[in-house]
Amino acid sequence: MGTDSDLNRDVSHDVNHDVNYGGVIDALVSGEWEEPGTGRRYEIPPEDIVIAASLEGREAELVRRRHPGRSLIIVSDPCTYEALGARVFQALKADGADVTEHVWEQPVCSDRGVEALRAATRGREALVAVGSGTINDAVKYASFLDGRDYSVFATSPMNAYTTNTASVSFDGFKRSITCHGARGIFFDLAVIARCPERLISAAFADVICRTTAQLDWLLSHRLFGTPYAETPYHLLAIDEDRMIDNASHMRDGDVEVLGMLTRISAIMGLGTSFTETTHSGSMAEHMISHHIDMFSGEEHPGTSHGEQVGVATVTMSRLHNRILNAAGAPTVHATRIPEARLRQRYGADMADNMIEQTRIKALDEAGAERVNRLMNDDWEAFRRPLRAIMLPFDRLHDAMRAAGCQTTPEQLGLSASRWHEAVTDARYIRDRFSMLDIADDAGLLSGFLTEHCPPS
Repeated sequence: MGTDSDLNRDVSHDVNHDVNYGGVIDALVSGEWEEPGTGRRYEIPPEDIVIAASLEGREAELVRRRHPGRSLIIVSDPCTYEALGARVFQALKADGADVTEHVWEQPVCSDRGVEALRAATRGREALVAVGSGTINDAVKYASFLDGRDYSVFATSPMNAYTTNTASVSFDGFKRSITCHGARGIFFDLAVIARCPERLISAAFADVICRTTAQLDWLLSHRLFGTPYAETPYHLLAIDEDRMIDNASHMRDGDVEVLGMLTRISAIMGLGTSFTETTHSGSMAEHMISHHIDMFSGEEHPGTSHGEQVGVATVTMSRLHNRILNAAGAPTVHATRIPEARLRQRYGADMADNMIEQTRIKALDEAGAERVNRLMNDDWEAFRRPLRAIMLPFDRLHDAMRAAGCQTTPEQLGLSASRWHEAVTDARYIRDRFSMLDIADDAGLLSGFLTEHCPPS
């Protein structure tokens, strides 16, 4: 989770341990929240989501009520063990639980990594993850494969805790796997306040991408009738404006502000519970980040998924604003998949997978004509609902800078040419239709990238 100095970073405000920061999440867990306009109530998979100023002294009780009488194993990595894992283990042991621990020295959420985790935790009836992305997703998927329950103690604010999907790499190709969610998800804000500042900034980036993900998802719905739901966005809207207004305070250690960021991160992850898909918070900006993780090799700068999503969100927001604020609609042509180039760059097996994904959404001549007609017949009417959910670029960019997020490829440690490749080829990774497809099929993407990220 960070160095010793990171873990001991001063918290700027005293912590009131009795304050609960669950907000609307408490109503979701209890089944009492009603969707505006429909009055519909939802059941969400997690049985318990606790966001509190501190959970110290409550660890055993929280785990016991979700996994009564079960043999347990605490899974952490060396950093998250120091931050919280040791405390959770000692609390459960003192409570008389049948508990062991596994400190995973070099965690990786891949098919091989998950198999290693399954072997290391065999014989235990339930798993308790302590950590963020890799630890949580690996425990989630391993427990799903074995038919075991799990819960998680968070060490940073992020949205993956509350999803029922795991991002797993299979022979280098990253996939979002639907599995199961945690039974209990526990956020100790006093711990989160001491996590490395870059994780706070990355979490901010990974939720402000709501604007680009929602726009891409609604774009696909308006063009092709693909499923779309407003439910997650009703919930996210409760805190989004206030979160943006408080962007400059995200790294102050202010538990009130972190509680808001944690809450909106948790809601972002719960989108899968309402929509049965990750589309509500993961479209082109996430595909760009996946491309970086999948294909950078030794050139990978060591940045996190959230940091990469942040810079990709800046790029996609700029593209959205450019196209939707133009006087006229773009004119698309039939999709041309550069099969020979993809095979040369990525190898036959990987390229075949990319080509297969792209063919699902590719436009033929008739499809291109239909899309052009939908956009051009009444461009103002077509773009109006898209612009209504689009954050102005300057508002997004200024908020991200205030929150300490990277906003350029150079700040990630990526060259302009590497960024161009990631943005250009991200559309081939998944069958999700986005503004990348529109821009590329309209012949606009290359010029856009050259203008805003000129070759060095």
